[in-house]
Amino acid sequence: MTDISPVLARLDADLDASVARLADLVKIPSISTDSDYDADCRRAAEWLVADLKTIGFDASVRDTEGHPMVVAHHEGPAGENVPHVLFYGHYDVQPVDPLDLWDADPFEAKVIERDGVKVITGRGSADDKGQLMTFVEACRAYKAVHGALPCKVSILFEGEEESGSPSLKPFLDANADELKADFALVCDTGMWDAETPAISVALRGLVGEEITVKAADFDLHSGHYGGAAANPIRVLAKILADIHDETGRVTIPAFYDGVEEVPTQILESWKGLGLTAESFLGPIGLSEPSGEQGRDVLELIWSRPTAEFNGIQGGYTGKGFKTVIAAQASAKVSFRLVGKQDPFAIRENFRKFVEERLPSDCSVEFHPHGGSGAIQLSYDAPFLVKAQTALTDEWEKPAVMIAMGGSIPIVGDFQSMLGMESLLVGFGLDDDRIHSPNEKYNLTSFAKGQRSWARILDALAKG
Repeated sequence: MTDISPVLARLDADLDASVARLADLVKIPSISTDSDYDADCRRAAEWLVADLKTIGFDASVRDTEGHPMVVAHHEGPAGENVPHVLFYGHYDVQPVDPLDLWDADPFEAKVIERDGVKVITGRGSADDKGQLMTFVEACRAYKAVHGALPCKVSILFEGEEESGSPSLKPFLDANADELKADFALVCDTGMWDAETPAISVALRGLVGEEITVKAADFDLHSGHYGGAAANPIRVLAKILADIHDETGRVTIPAFYDGVEEVPTQILESWKGLGLTAESFLGPIGLSEPSGEQGRDVLELIWSRPTAEFNGIQGGYTGKGFKTVIAAQASAKVSFRLVGKQDPFAIRENFRKFVEERLPSDCSVEFHPHGGSGAIQLSYDAPFLVKAQTALTDEWEKPAVMIAMGGSIPIVGDFQSMLGMESLLVGFGLDDDRIHSPNEKYNLTSFAKGQRSWARILDALAKG
């Protein structure tokens, strides 16, 4: 059985060199959304392949219809029954505009002190080059100390995450046999705070729907027709108002099918994080949660489904006043899903809900805008428990099992296309300014992130 201590010591001793390697990668302006940087995206992929080869990975650049993928494989210890993991990250970055708001060159990574904390600066330092390099550095140190990795490791780095990943699903489909592993490791997430590591165990799904209610053949004079003609704005407003009851629950039939309660011990751990309605909503000028009554804030945004209205339009909305009864009115409605809620059933039941409330001389049109189910890992999955212990050992604070209000599409793709669950561990912080000027990555996040991945790999390999 291997000893993790010399691996951690190697990472500590090699920190300056690992920062220099990250700086070299950050220097490459791999902006995937701008075709002027296509060559730089390929250069970043080639840099990663060359670096992985120095560790002993069988690595290559794989062409796609868009930016290339990086695929790499490394065998585990010979003759041992160890898990096979697929690590995912992305090497592309967001544009840097507006450039004048940066304190320094966005593609020159430096270690500086900001607000009393040492940070690594530069676009991609946190999202996602710094994050993915924590794993690469953990593999480098483990291989240097023990001559082999503790697990069989495959790596997939994509170059289009910041531009919608158009090539990802076709690539996964074409290379499913090669990429399938026991489970995936995903680093594009964060910590609870600068001292508390976290594992994301749930991601909400999403259903989007645009509805248009139509009444008269054309806009009507409100004096001539008011009180007699159906007003689609009023019809639509009533339908939307009916979606929630006075306690904040969604009234669409069967909406809560597949929604499970969070285990009590997990809820208690969330309460221990100290987030209140005041601390969460206060900074945005609000004070009272508007969701289901009797639920804590974290429960509302992490483990409960929602129905939200994202836009509504009808009639005259220009300057001044125009007394018309609009011919039609529309609204954009989105549902965040949790647990085992079926996005297809949610859409169907919502449409039926609308149609049942429609006056006989009005009609409705529906336009779907995507649909995906939620991701929920078992809170006691063996690989998750091992990772939680490894993180707690490194950070000396219990690793928190958190959820995410939004979605990470790759996690769903791994589940649906490759049949793999994902372990979501990252070391980003809320103040890293990803996608914004002056992006940074705490030096502690980078250093202890490397150590954390070394511990996690070691723990996964042991029975």
